[in-house]
Amino acid sequence: MTPPRPRALVLLSGGLDSATCLAIARAAGFDPYALSVEYGQRHAAELTAAQRVAQALGAVAHRTAHVDLGQFGGSALTDASLVVPTDGVDGGIPITYVPARNTIMLSIAMAWAEVLGARDIYVGVNAVDYSGYPDCRPAFIEAFENMANLATKAGVEGHRLRIHAPLISLSKADIIRRGTALGVDYGLTVSCYQADDDGSACGLCDACRLRRAGFEAAGVADPTHYR
Repeated sequence: MTPPRPRALVLLSGGLDSATCLAIARAAGFDPYALSVEYGQRHAAELTAAQRVAQALGAVAHRTAHVDLGQFGGSALTDASLVVPTDGVDGGIPITYVPARNTIMLSIAMAWAEVLGARDIYVGVNAVDYSGYPDCRPAFIEAFENMANLATKAGVEGHRLRIHAPLISLSKADIIRRGTALGVDYGLTVSCYQADDDGSACGLCDACRLRRAGFEAAGVADPTHYR
């Protein structure tokens, strides 16, 4: 009898990076369980995209957790009164940073992973082609993993939880090349900070700029639908 494949929990936003992470987890021999988080973001198009990606890339299960960070505001992604920058990021941490977002998402992932008996969590943070977010750095991932193994029954009992950030040192072009080699259909994904309900991208926000430049540098046709 073939032994069961180990389980991995993959945070899946519906964007390019998280879709690549799901494909990487599957290629690494895991049965991937996908988790999306509705946190009060400006649009639901990325969550719809996450459903498409989870199905296309063979997630065993896909769940969406709900936490309302919009009630606090503080970010152009959760507060409609704040304007998403479209002229590029000009130094510093941009207004699209969502306070504590990755910490909260990883905490929810940690909870489901422990229930599943999964010792591996995949997250698509990137410290190269990114917008300066502090919770996308290697130091944050290392610190969270240490905390997770202090905070969980599994960790205390010696079943160490590992946080995988396989994209953290890759350029956007390298990520696209990796995902393309693994069969990711990036036309299913949505990265735009202010996408339409149907997922059409503005082409001007920082996420769109990084995405478009990544496809150009990778020499891969950009399947994004821009309005």
